[in-house]
Amino acid sequence: MIALLRGTLLEKHPNQVIVEAGGVGYDVLIPISTYSALPETGSEVRLRIHTHVREDALALFGFLTSEEKTIFERLISVSGIGPSLAIKVLSGMGTADLIPAIRNGSVEQLVRIPGVGRKTAERIVLELKDKLEGLDATPIPGLAARPAATLSPLEQDVLSALLNLGCNRAAAEAAVRKAKAAGAPTDFEPLFRRSLELVR
Repeated sequence: MIALLRGTLLEKHPNQVIVEAGGVGYDVLIPISTYSALPETGSEVRLRIHTHVREDALALFGFLTSEEKTIFERLISVSGIGPSLAIKVLSGMGTADLIPAIRNGSVEQLVRIPGVGRKTAERIVLELKDKLEGLDATPIPGLAARPAATLSPLEQDVLSALLNLGCNRAAAEAAVRKAKAAGAPTDFEPLFRRSLELVR
């Protein structure tokens, strides 16, 4: 099992990175929070890895913090939640908001995440409310430190992230435009979060 991956960041996208380590390029699926804090391509990166093995596939899920990885593993232990939905949950709500939401039983906050229905949200709260001991709700250090070089690529990244969460393209594009027009921050994650609120 791969538990940690350290190497050169070859490519990065809102839901996926390719990391080269020992001459091998590893395709790793990531949440938005991890993407937001990644260094530039060509830099060294270190990801905590959850290796998911099925009969027909082997997938790597990567996280910058142990808290994110732990929450991901707790989420996939919930009945009806697989790795893809767990990544969507972590992308739709950062750990700083997700941990208190689960602890406080805030189902209404959880159902705002695309792909999470009321029954799923209620199961998350029921099964995880008392299983988050020792987890810190602190955001990833430097999360909003990466400014966008130009506006267009930033908007495209946010749009891509919204589509990966299952949002309708037209609604997602409109939400990104509204977020920018309303003076949303020009860093990826704040713009993504604001757009996600507006897409509903």
